[in-house]
Amino acid sequence: MTVQIAVLEEKANSLRLSIYNNLSPWQRVQIARHAKRPTLLDYVGLIFTDFIEMHGDRLFRDDPAMIGGLAYLDSIPVTVIGQQKGRDTKEKIYRNFGQPHPEGYRKALRLMHQAEKFHRPIICLVDVVGAYPGIEAEERGQGEAIARNIREMANLTVPIIVVITGEGGSGGALAVGVGNRVLMMENAYYSVISPEGCASILWKDASKASDAADALKLSANDLLKFGIIDEIIPEPLGGAHKNPNEAGMNLKKAINSHLKPLLNLSSSELLDNRYNRFRHYGVYLED
Repeated sequence: MTVQIAVLEEKANSLRLSIYNNLSPWQRVQIARHAKRPTLLDYVGLIFTDFIEMHGDRLFRDDPAMIGGLAYLDSIPVTVIGQQKGRDTKEKIYRNFGQPHPEGYRKALRLMHQAEKFHRPIICLVDVVGAYPGIEAEERGQGEAIARNIREMANLTVPIIVVITGEGGSGGALAVGVGNRVLMMENAYYSVISPEGCASILWKDASKASDAADALKLSANDLLKFGIIDEIIPEPLGGAHKNPNEAGMNLKKAINSHLKPLLNLSSSELLDNRYNRFRHYGVYLED
């Protein structure tokens, strides 16, 4: 009886592995949005030590949707930045569902300049469907804030590692996504627009999000193939929410493996590395 149970469990595990290895892009989007998926603060607790959160953009206010602060990655002092979506309804409203206002991006940039001043590497953990599109955000310069971050990140003289941990949507993600290395969790997605937004534009029908997800090539496997990302970080079977500790350890291992070589590069080498990396996006050959 025990042998039969073991055989059945092995077959069940094999079937689950087969299913999760062959998920559609839309199915991976659903996992990236899972309510119990680890958030930025979860990963901070699992990966870093002595985290001290910093607040405010010194211009308008503190944006709870964007979190940043100082921490140690093992013995290396780093600056950690990323979006926080929230868990329950109260926190999601407080965090604006993880969609930053312009002051969130300005806070992030302030901390990046501080990191550069004190020669600290920057770790950006990205999980955002997009920057907040409300009227008040536009009035306070949402587009300018995003554009400025992209420009300034390209010129920072410290190592920058970006990890797409869940959703990576549009300029909201790219505004903290210009790095020497861009990594991606196995079930995350990274795209110029959400599948629903794409479907609404192409077919005037958000219910065709599954078709849009296929067309956008937003999965980690596609993006690695195109050279948009540098590594896919494996997740526990079923998604990071199934075993956050394992997901955190995999994430930490990947960050360490990419950060250590970058620490040996000079400022000019880091700038050239980052510039060349992004200039090669979309390269094609003509007959």
